[in-house]
Amino acid sequence: MMASMTSLQCNTGLLPSTAFFGQRLPNSPPPPANSSKTPCLITMKLKRWERTETKPNSLPVLKKMHVKIGDTIKVISGHEKGKIGEITSVNKHNSTVIVKDINLKTKHVKGKQEGESGQIIQGEASIHSSNVMLYSKTENVASRVGHKVLENGRKVRYLLKTGEILDSPENWKNIMKKDKEKEVQKAA
Repeated sequence: MMASMTSLQCNTGLLPSTAFFGQRLPNSPPPPANSSKTPCLITMKLKRWERTETKPNSLPVLKKMHVKIGDTIKVISGHEKGKIGEITSVNKHNSTVIVKDINLKTKHVKGKQEGESGQIIQGEASIHSSNVMLYSKTENVASRVGHKVLENGRKVRYLLKTGEILDSPENWKNIMKKDKEKEVQKAA
């Protein structure tokens, strides 16, 4: 009905053919096809907390962390406060760590195939590195980390309260053995 009324008005000569229903348009020349102005590109500005920090070559910035894989830590903040565990993985992009048997979360997973039942999977979730502190098993105390150079020129990390050296070659050998054993178990 509306289309027929518009065509009727245009045919009677009451309104120009370029008018919308009941509205007259100003008699201005049509815009040129090739404009000298560049088209306006729509840009969206992300919030500061949504942006990821990047280097000049657009790679993400890796943050320095005071903990490494295999360190014994104590959780100093959050609902798991006071618990002691060993770090299994480190994410330097967002400064988080995953600690064995701490911050367990449950995930409900649907069955993938028809007739397959769903599962409830329990796994460790990450904790921010600022919420953990290095822990000495021998002295049973949490401490900050310090760095020093030994007589042989090797730079090591140590606990400030106890003086216990964390980066000894024996520790790394034990960690590598555990990793190899895990890979063998997964392959079998």
